[in-house]
Amino acid sequence: MEKKKIMVIFGTRPEATKMCPVVQELRRYPEWFETKVVVTGQHREQLHQPLSHFGIVPDVDLNLMKDNQTLAYFTSAAIVGLDQAIAEDKPDMILVHGDTQTALCGSLAAFFHQIPVGHIEAGLRSHNKWSPWPEEVNRRMVDVVTDVLFAPTQVGRNNLLSEGYDAHSIYVTGQTAVDAAILTNQSEYTFQNDSLNRLIEHPGRIVTMTAHRRENVGTPMKQMFRAIRRLVDDHPDVRVIYPVHLSPGVREIAFPMLSGHDRIHLLEPIEYADMINLLSRSYLILSDSGGLQEETTVFHKPLVLMRDTTERPEAVEANAVYLAGTEEESIYDIAASLLNDRERYLHMASARNPFGDGHASERIARYLANYFGLVGEQPEPFHG
Repeated sequence: MEKKKIMVIFGTRPEATKMCPVVQELRRYPEWFETKVVVTGQHREQLHQPLSHFGIVPDVDLNLMKDNQTLAYFTSAAIVGLDQAIAEDKPDMILVHGDTQTALCGSLAAFFHQIPVGHIEAGLRSHNKWSPWPEEVNRRMVDVVTDVLFAPTQVGRNNLLSEGYDAHSIYVTGQTAVDAAILTNQSEYTFQNDSLNRLIEHPGRIVTMTAHRRENVGTPMKQMFRAIRRLVDDHPDVRVIYPVHLSPGVREIAFPMLSGHDRIHLLEPIEYADMINLLSRSYLILSDSGGLQEETTVFHKPLVLMRDTTERPEAVEANAVYLAGTEEESIYDIAASLLNDRERYLHMASARNPFGDGHASERIARYLANYFGLVGEQPEPFHG
C-alpha cells in the first residue's frame, strides 16, 4: 500500500489553531500519509504561538509577511512561493482552511498544478461580499477549485448544495476549532501571561473582548469602544480584558479610547492556550471575530458579536451568539442586559454547541484514507 503525500497549507493564527489538530491526526497514520506542513507567514509572531502549542514544526516557512502588507502584495507573493513548494514536493492532495489569503493562494496554486484540493471549513456564507471582507469572496473562490469540501456543519453543506456543488464531494466533519479548544482548555491552568493570573483572581466578572476586523476599523470600531467604556463605567464589578490586535489601524483607535481605565486591561496579543483558558473563565465575550463564535460555544459563554453579518448562523440560531451590529447603543444594550438579567444570561449560556464534538480532525483523516482507497469505508459524518 503506497502512502499518500498530503501538503497542509496555512498562514494565520486562526488557521493554525484549526489545522494543527488535523496535522496531528494525519501523523497518527504514518502508514497512510506523509504529511508536510507549509506556512506562508501571513501572520508572523502570532502564527508561531499555536504551532509551538501543538508541537508542529513547519517543513517550509515562506515567511512572507511584511509591515503594512497589502492584499495584492501578499496574494502575488504567496502564489509564487507556494507554486515553487508544490512543484518541489508534488503532493497527492493539498489541504487549505477557511477564508484567508493563504487559503485562496494555496487552492489556486494547487489548481494550477492539477492537484486535488481539500477545503476544511468549506461552505460558510454571509451572503454579503463586503462582510467579512475579503473573506467572504475568498471562501467562495476556494470552494470553486476544491475537490473535497469539508463542511463543518449541515448549514455549510446546504449552502454548497444550493450553489450546485455535487453532494458526493461534500462531507460534514464538525468544526476542528472545537477539537483544538477541547484539547487546550485545562481546569487547572497557569497563564503564560502572568498579568492574566493576577486579573483572574480579582473578584467580579471578567468580560473578554477582541476587535480586529478590517471592515470595522474606523467609525464602527470607535462605536464599539464607546459602548465598552460605558459598560464598564455602569457595572463596577466588571473587568474587561482586551488583547489588542497588532494591526496599526486597530491600535491607533484602541489605545487612545480605552487606555487609562482601571478596569479595562489592554494586553499585547496572548498565546493561543492563554486565550482559550481565558474564554473558559470569562463571564461574557464581546468580539467581531469569526472563530470565537465557535470557541465560545464550547464553554457555553454568551458572545455579543459586534458585526453586521455572520457566516456562522448556527450559533445565532442556537442562541449562543447575539448578532449586535456595530452601533454603540445596540452593543451596549445587549451586553448590559446580559450583565443585568440573570435569566437571559443563563438562557444563552445553556445553548447547545452546534459546531462539533471534538472528533472533526479524526473524521477528516479517516475520510482521506477512504478517498485514496486506503480503507474501505467512509467515517460517519457529524450530525450536530
